[in-house]
Amino acid sequence: MSQTVRTSPEGSARPLSEAYDTALLDLDGVVYAGGSAIAHAVESLGTARADGMHLAYVTNNALRTPDAVAAHLTELGIPAQASDVITSAQAVARLISEQLPAGSRILVIGGEGLRVALRERGLVPVESADDDPVAVVQGYGGPELPWGRFAEACYAIARGVPWFVSNTDLTIPSARGIAPGNGAAVEVVRIATGAEPQVAGKPLPPMHRETILRTGAERPLVVGDRLDTDIEGAFNGKVDSLLVLTGVTDGARLLAAPPHHRPTYVDADLRGLLSGQPEVTRAGDGFRCGGWTATAGQERLELAGEGEAPDGLRALCAAAWTAAGDGSCGLDGGKALARLGL
Repeated sequence: MSQTVRTSPEGSARPLSEAYDTALLDLDGVVYAGGSAIAHAVESLGTARADGMHLAYVTNNALRTPDAVAAHLTELGIPAQASDVITSAQAVARLISEQLPAGSRILVIGGEGLRVALRERGLVPVESADDDPVAVVQGYGGPELPWGRFAEACYAIARGVPWFVSNTDLTIPSARGIAPGNGAAVEVVRIATGAEPQVAGKPLPPMHRETILRTGAERPLVVGDRLDTDIEGAFNGKVDSLLVLTGVTDGARLLAAPPHHRPTYVDADLRGLLSGQPEVTRAGDGFRCGGWTATAGQERLELAGEGEAPDGLRALCAAAWTAAGDGSCGLDGGKALARLGL
């Protein structure tokens, strides 16, 4: 089904924590980075919860179990139960269980999160291609995952068994910077085997389905930092989204976003859940938000005025996305973004 091309971030007269019943929050780059809470995350989520918003934590990272993730969030000051956490490991385990019978032996290339999710679906994790697996499942296994694990996957796939993957995020944020994600490891196996996996995680439908099944959300808001997983997943699921600028997406990527990567709302961090979102309005040949006016010139985006940086970015998004239509904006926004410190 086609969707209307978004040409501007939307406004909201009500705080997002009131306008939506459930926040489907990505973790890495949104709530924490490298194990530490991102600025304003703990207080913002506490207030949103007190306002009656259900908080669900939806991650493409298949390494840790929901129990471990919930314990980590609680340690950070964000009370959570395992039932509040939805992982790509759970989504891929359901996908496998719908195609293979209970008791099937599945070769695991990844961490404990995958093993627990498989057992939940009545499947049997094994460690070697010589254990007669009927499928391979691959997920993020952390920076210490031995190279030999990829070889085990290749041996089994070469024998003709299907290959399932939790997600294909090429990168993952860490305390030291951007590190290779599961998608980079998937490419190793793809190159070696020439095979194509079935993928469950964001932005694909199996992950969205798993999330809705487990949360029962009726008016969900996807909150993420990645255009190609969080925002595209919301687009595919036909639900609204909030992009926060605390992870991998910078201003330049946002301005160049094609329609399926354009969020409903844009804000600096999770404090955006607690407020309404300012409206972007037409202003002559440009677009105005707060004290800023943005226009699309022949070669570059122009920004005039002053005020809060997110308002300037929202105005720039409207100018860039309108100019791009159903494509990607190629206008230079560097000077305008520099004015905003982005």
